[in-house]
Amino acid sequence: MKVLIVKTSSMGDVIHTFPAVEDASLHRPDVSFDWCVEEAFAGIVALHPAVGRIHTVAIRRWRKALFRDSTWREAAALRRTLRECRYDLVVDAQGLLKSALVARQARAPIAGFDRSSAREPSATMFYDVTYGVPRNLHAIERTRRLFGLALGYQPDLSTLASGIVPPPGALAAITGKTAFLLHGTSREDKKWPVEDWIGTARLLVERGMMPVTTWSNEREKSVAEAIARVVPSTVVVPKSPLADIAAILGRSTLVIGADTGLTHLASAFGLPTVAVFLATEPGLTGPRGQFASTLLAAPGGRLTPAEVVAEAGTLLNLKLQAPA
Repeated sequence: MKVLIVKTSSMGDVIHTFPAVEDASLHRPDVSFDWCVEEAFAGIVALHPAVGRIHTVAIRRWRKALFRDSTWREAAALRRTLRECRYDLVVDAQGLLKSALVARQARAPIAGFDRSSAREPSATMFYDVTYGVPRNLHAIERTRRLFGLALGYQPDLSTLASGIVPPPGALAAITGKTAFLLHGTSREDKKWPVEDWIGTARLLVERGMMPVTTWSNEREKSVAEAIARVVPSTVVVPKSPLADIAAILGRSTLVIGADTGLTHLASAFGLPTVAVFLATEPGLTGPRGQFASTLLAAPGGRLTPAEVVAEAGTLLNLKLQAPA
């Protein structure tokens, strides 16, 4: 059986789908999976060994150039390729109108959430079969349940495995016990103040760890450089392809991150991961994992570096005590 997964974005949502793929690989070894994803996240999807062909869309880029011939040529090429693959089933794991329209291009039966479960009920007009999955469940569990219903098995929700491992690659300057600080995030109200990142880096150095950080735009670069100025042992990784960052991240001892996709990736790698949530509710979309913890700032309050580093210490101890 040949199945196409449609989960185009964002990075966290893509990562939340991995446990469902892992379940399906265990319960349905007769199924092969391809995936359709935003071009920026193709390298993330490639981390799962059960995923075969990766089709990329560029909806974010296409929207900015809707009337260009190149946009329509790319969209037509995708449609042609999806139809040539002759899928037996498409699973739209996103439940949005845009993902449903992408799924439709494959000209194969589409399975997805029903109207009460989909994030955008209008998407269900394009599905051939729908399944009810409560919306008050974590995104990981919702997707695992959807795959089980669509492919005819019952996932074991008492366990959680992503099935991914870090890609090869490292930096010679990064050795010993490292703590990757993921300060960059998409919204201003999600960002922890630079003074707190500096304070965290100081506390980590006192505990014998090397802070590591990176950046993807000029504003993030200024934060990374500010941390390194005050805490000179900090290694600043230059702006790099996502796969290269994933390789360094995956070999870290500890990760402390804002509400951002790479924080979800760290927890999916099974790393001790502290997520700092300031403006969003982590209940249904926060990082999950045996060694993942989310700290949520109280309304009108703040999280201190001492609180975050103390939580990190707890997770590191848990990792040390866990069976190999």
